[in-house]
Amino acid sequence: WGGVQTIKYSQATAKRVESTRAGTLAGQDRLFDVSLFNEWLDATYNDETGLAGAYEKRFRPEFRPAFEAWLATDPFNNPNAPPGPLYMPEYLDSLNEQSAQLEAEAAAVFEEGKAAYQQSTAYLLNTVFLATVLLFITISQRFEWTPIKIAILAIALMMLLLGLYRLATFPVY
Repeated sequence: WGGVQTIKYSQATAKRVESTRAGTLAGQDRLFDVSLFNEWLDATYNDETGLAGAYEKRFRPEFRPAFEAWLATDPFNNPNAPPGPLYMPEYLDSLNEQSAQLEAEAAAVFEEGKAAYQQSTAYLLNTVFLATVLLFITISQRFEWTPIKIAILAIALMMLLLGLYRLATFPVY
């Protein structure tokens, strides 16, 4: 179980690295969208239609639906329009979604690692429990009086049966 734990933690770490990478790229996309939109907005306000058109052609395909939805709100005349396309529900970034998905997967795999750790600990505690049986058997040999020997051996037998039962019911990986 210790090996399973290590593997699961390593897998979770790898997924978190992928998630961070996707999140960073999503942030770069967002900065690109903001920058290009601001340039488009500046050109539009300055009636530089050719320049505004050139900027608009360079919008990312994922940005375009949000931009068109924002334009549909008549933002230049409607004071209640959102401040920009990035505030529209249509603004999505697949890398951001991928980052969130990878983070969720990493959390799930990490939980599997924690479960493996708990199982490893349970096996270890059961080993100590069974070692205590051996201790009781050894102690019982020190006594001359038979009833005390029988009592200690009975306790050892109950502990042995309980330890073996737990061992038989533990999951095996």
